[in-house]
Amino acid sequence: MQQKLTPSTIFFLTAAPLMWAGNAVVGRVVHDLVSPMLLNFIRWLIAFAVILPLAHRILAKGSPLWPHWKRWSVIGLLGIGCYNAFQYLALKTSGPINVTLVAASMPLWMMAFGALFFNSRITRPQLAGAVFSITGVLIVLSHGQWEQLTQLRLVPGDLYMLLSTACWSLYSWLLVRTTEPAGIKSHWAQLLMAQLAFGLVWSGLFAGGEWAVGASHLQLNGTLLAAIAYIVIGPAILAYRFWGVGVQRAGPTAAGFFTNLTPLFAAVLSAAFLGEPPRLYHAIAFVLIVAGIVISSRRV
Repeated sequence: MQQKLTPSTIFFLTAAPLMWAGNAVVGRVVHDLVSPMLLNFIRWLIAFAVILPLAHRILAKGSPLWPHWKRWSVIGLLGIGCYNAFQYLALKTSGPINVTLVAASMPLWMMAFGALFFNSRITRPQLAGAVFSITGVLIVLSHGQWEQLTQLRLVPGDLYMLLSTACWSLYSWLLVRTTEPAGIKSHWAQLLMAQLAFGLVWSGLFAGGEWAVGASHLQLNGTLLAAIAYIVIGPAILAYRFWGVGVQRAGPTAAGFFTNLTPLFAAVLSAAFLGEPPRLYHAIAFVLIVAGIVISSRRV
């Protein structure tokens, strides 16, 4: 059940999009240095090593993780194996601002999955907020010219990001709808390790497939090492921790609207580090996204 948004919950749900925006910018910076699936695997392999001393008990025989291994395998596939891998693929053909704005469709995915599979009621404020969000997405995809929607051709990056967003939405619902003992959920490191235990296998398989088709590449230098350090500490560990807490407190649908802050942060970071200043249609989309957050937070 959705709880009232407290200052600490708002902090958690805002800090995660900030780090994800940085992840999109960093992914764009290093896309020529490392292939997407390999970057995702390296990221989670290092995160696994960092978290292991704090959560190794969850991997022990008799842990509450193993009786529910099927569910956690799916969660690991969606949240660890697919979400960021698809985002890094998207960044090969699309910029950070567009990628994060396309992800603003997440409230629609959250509401759709909730209504279809988790008996979640869609409220009028949530629906209105989603309309504002998707309008912002359409403005970006059309570059602010509505007539272009009739001739719109999505680049591969846009499609990968839509798929990434769908994976994250289903992941978020599965994360809070649980029947296993509360021990895993109450310990943040064990919660992340439960996902990593299976997600690392999925991401490794994807990286192996990338290598098998000759699409894998790696060019180690200072830029890539710094990028990996950031995406492990920030987007991988801290953001997953913050998002998990925020979703459990506010519920997946309410939390989903906070992900629309990501393009706001991505625009600022892109202007600062990539020389990609926002255009007027980005600003219009930003206004619609913020309006969506405000409207959706109303209670009925």
